Amino acid sequence: MHPAFSVIFLTTLIGVGQGVFLALFTGQSYSAVELLPLQDASRFYGNGAIIALLFLIGGLVASFFHLGRPERAWRAATQWRTSWLSREVIALPILMFFIFLYGVMQHFGWDHTFFTSDTGAKLQLTLIVATFGMLATFALFICTGMIYACLKFLQEWYSPLTVINYTLLGTASGFVLTTAFASHSAPELMRFYGIWSTIIICSAFITRAASLIRNSRIKAKSTLQTALGIRHNKIQQKAMGFMGGSVNTRDFFNHASLLLMKRMKWIFLVLVFPIPVALLWLGMTENSTLMLIVAFLVQYLGLIAERWFFFAQANHPQNLYYQTV
Repeated sequence: MHPAFSVIFLTTLIGVGQGVFLALFTGQSYSAVELLPLQDASRFYGNGAIIALLFLIGGLVASFFHLGRPERAWRAATQWRTSWLSREVIALPILMFFIFLYGVMQHFGWDHTFFTSDTGAKLQLTLIVATFGMLATFALFICTGMIYACLKFLQEWYSPLTVINYTLLGTASGFVLTTAFASHSAPELMRFYGIWSTIIICSAFITRAASLIRNSRIKAKSTLQTALGIRHNKIQQKAMGFMGGSVNTRDFFNHASLLLMKRMKWIFLVLVFPIPVALLWLGMTENSTLMLIVAFLVQYLGLIAERWFFFAQANHPQNLYYQTV
């Protein structure tokens, strides 16, 4: 498939926003049961919600560059009964609403503790709102991943690993950014987020490596013989019927060489996993916010390469016909 940069930025940017919000929810949940110290609501949770919201807005803006008629974008939500894309279009603004509400409540101190248990655990209004946001976050991850995982004819995508990788990679990038944010706004939480970032990155490496191994062993279900209904062992295509380009040759074929594909694979494997982990621990050891920001930036560049590779690796069956000019 042809990697569209608008979709690449859409999926990576909203992934960061979702990950940041999950990190905020995790931190507040630990604080509610007194496993972490309480933080300044406006400085940490409120500003953190703004960061998450800005990345989600950035992804939403990027998505408009993928539309031929942006003024008709609202129609994308009308097929929610059958389309994962429509469900994603609905889930994204719902998540943005909960994050906005959560941020406003934290900024202005609009919170209420319903009860406190004997062990000191608290049930707070903002945590309830955050729980709905957490559910919306995972719903959006599922919708985004299922847009690709539901396509049976694209064997590289048709796997539960697609949804799992979208979830883990987005969460990892958000936790890395939150680690950098915590080093500035809540230093006592920096190691907490750094350790969780490392765990999630390692988990993402395992599942992404599993998908690479799986895809390398795929046997194509469609061949020239099955496409034409001819059982002859030697079929050679001389031309695809016309010399000009079309939507078939532009959107369903990446035109990338095998060497480029191999290089992109190793680029994202290095930039997304080992380098960010090394920079994370170096930044935490030296208490360097700059180093942690660099860790996030390096990983995000790697995620762009990973998402490019994800789209380019998918081999559309129609390319059996359009492979030869």
